Amino acid sequence: MAHVNVFDTTLRDGEQSAGVNLDRLEKLEIAKQLERLGVDIMEAGFPASSQGEFESVREIANTVRSVSVTGLARAHKKDIDIAWEALKGGAEPRLHVFLATSAIHMTHKLKKTPDEVVETAVEAVSYAKEKFPHVQWSAEDASRTDIDFLVHIIEKVIDAGASVINLPDTVGYSTPDEYGRMFREVRERVPNIDQAILSAHCHDDLGMAVSNSIAAIENGVRQIEGTINGIGERAGNAALEEIGVALEIRKDRYDYQTNLVLKEIKRTSDLVSRMTGMMVPGNKAVVGRNAFAHESGIHQDGMLKDSSTYEIITPAMVGIDSNRMVMGKHSGRHAFKQKAESMGYELTDEKLKEAFESFKNLTAKKKEVTDDDLFAILTDTQTEDKDQPKYELKAFQVQYGSINRPTATVLLTKPDGEEVEKANTGDGSVEAIYNTLDDLIDADVHLQDYQLSSIGRGRDALAEVHVQLTVDDVKASGRGSAQDVLEASAHAFLNAVNRTLYRKNTEPVQKQVHV
Repeated sequence: MAHVNVFDTTLRDGEQSAGVNLDRLEKLEIAKQLERLGVDIMEAGFPASSQGEFESVREIANTVRSVSVTGLARAHKKDIDIAWEALKGGAEPRLHVFLATSAIHMTHKLKKTPDEVVETAVEAVSYAKEKFPHVQWSAEDASRTDIDFLVHIIEKVIDAGASVINLPDTVGYSTPDEYGRMFREVRERVPNIDQAILSAHCHDDLGMAVSNSIAAIENGVRQIEGTINGIGERAGNAALEEIGVALEIRKDRYDYQTNLVLKEIKRTSDLVSRMTGMMVPGNKAVVGRNAFAHESGIHQDGMLKDSSTYEIITPAMVGIDSNRMVMGKHSGRHAFKQKAESMGYELTDEKLKEAFESFKNLTAKKKEVTDDDLFAILTDTQTEDKDQPKYELKAFQVQYGSINRPTATVLLTKPDGEEVEKANTGDGSVEAIYNTLDDLIDADVHLQDYQLSSIGRGRDALAEVHVQLTVDDVKASGRGSAQDVLEASAHAFLNAVNRTLYRKNTEPVQKQVHV
């Protein structure tokens, strides 16, 4: 059975989703979970894009030990040098360097001739190979590149030292037949192709990213790139959880295997969704809430008789446990710590104390605290940076009635420690709170999107709010959870604002890249 490497780019290509901006602690938490999931290679970011990104990539490389951590670089020596400084402490550092090869990109973006593109690519790979034991080269927009030129440049960069050749469908243009044929021709026509691993990186603009990835595997690709939940810019990337489960379920047809720990899929999906604010659609394959729901009478009857009649993926396979242990007000600190560890959280004594206090506060309001509730508590505690200056909600009150205009009074602590209080009105309770917060915050803030959902079920379920704001023309996303919808809304608003404070302490991102 052939092995296929899984290259996860959730922290790089996935973060390029509109409205997503992960901070250092959130990236680190996702990286730890990706390690538990069993990915082979993790693209931690684009180190040369900003000081904050550099520090995040370096911390991930120095923390994650069982996964090869890579960073993206343009075909520039400066990018490669910065990436080496960020990645050199990793267990198995590697570089991902890219350059566009399609005629439209060479002509209009790079403004280079084909010979100049070959020369630039070879120079970049040769230089990177002096530092990195593993160098991956990507032909940006490969699926729209002339096949003769593609064959030529691949041969040259392999001679220069590239050990992985990635041929991305950058704009999601290919069909499975076309994409598979490209790899087949490359394998047949590149004389030194046996010295490199072929990799596929698919975007989902036409809804064929997973199908194209499978077609690539069928045609000799031994590395698949993608993201958790298929997130990414535009329509997103190939969803790694779908590829992993497809290869497992259809092993009668596909004689390939990955190192993915499938039972970690749901937890990884939930974490990425919560950190990015990108909700998983209910009908999403493998991880959607309806993936194992059967409503029609015929389906329900069949499921009762034999689950295999309509269920090809069992909930347990992807980590959905129907026998979860429920915690309550009588649960002690030791039991809480064990539960946190079983959920994959490594808490310092200080973080454990904070999380346990939040847990006890919740048990005073809820009879039973579910795994979903604990997941929210532990995630928020683990990714909160106490040392970062921020706006903090101290108290609020809303007066609301069908015959009165909603009025909110908010007491806030500013980043410099000053306590301020104001009141304002709105057409609804949330708007009244947001208008008041806007008055208290020293920035120009505009709400772009607001999403409300519940964590778990029942009348006492926690409310979770995700927002997208512009803060002084900088896009920011934020999240907040609480039993009260209005409190969750206030926390989400401030979370987004505080993210911009963090970003102001780092260099601005130069540009997004498209691979």
